[in-house]
Amino acid sequence: MNNLGVIFRRELGSYFATPLAYIFIVIFLVMASLFTFDVGGFYEAGQADLIAFFNFHAGLYLFLIPAVAMRLWAEERKSGTIELLMTLPVSRGAMVLGKFLAAWVFVGIALLLTFPMVLTVNYLGAPDNGAILTGYIGSWLMAGGYLAIGSCMSAVTKNQVIAFILSVVVCFLFVVSGVSMVQNAFSGWAPQWVLDTLASFSFLTRFEAISKGVLDVRDLLYFFSLMGAWLLATAVVIDLKKAD
Repeated sequence: MNNLGVIFRRELGSYFATPLAYIFIVIFLVMASLFTFDVGGFYEAGQADLIAFFNFHAGLYLFLIPAVAMRLWAEERKSGTIELLMTLPVSRGAMVLGKFLAAWVFVGIALLLTFPMVLTVNYLGAPDNGAILTGYIGSWLMAGGYLAIGSCMSAVTKNQVIAFILSVVVCFLFVVSGVSMVQNAFSGWAPQWVLDTLASFSFLTRFEAISKGVLDVRDLLYFFSLMGAWLLATAVVIDLKKAD
């Protein structure tokens, strides 16, 4: 646990050691506000809720989260510091988990900075704050899923741009697997259990229920299992490529 804490503090501190962290937070806040109030038609809806805010998170994360994740391991391999990291008395699991948790907390900080939106809807009306809370929980869990995938893709290559592209592609597949267009494409020949399985892997399917205030244990297990599986894959990839 001490080693995990060291890795976590090292990584979290590295985010705020450069202007990139602040640029990311500003971009996230600006885009979230733009999508909510302009594109999402917040005022036109005439309802005091944050549905318009949460509706765009899956698409917003599709490009912003891989930008955070791409540096997790690719930068270490490109700079050669991964060799030094491997010589430290730290387990592979602590390395992977520490880096992931630091990135997840960093994204969580950016998400928490959108709290003025919560104050806004409470000023304008009487929203269901329970649903808003679960929406934030679901959004953070979904961000964790994106990050875990991005961590694995970052471990695959030392090129951050390639890691970014791979992360976007894989995350995109997890997003669209539950979209009606994809479901219709399979419905003509695939059995129903295949369609249900595809839909169950979709970020949209899982997040939609949580963002509406339904905190189902199955959805929580999905996100934590997804993160665990991809982090395990990250550790495996690092072991396979440590000689590169």
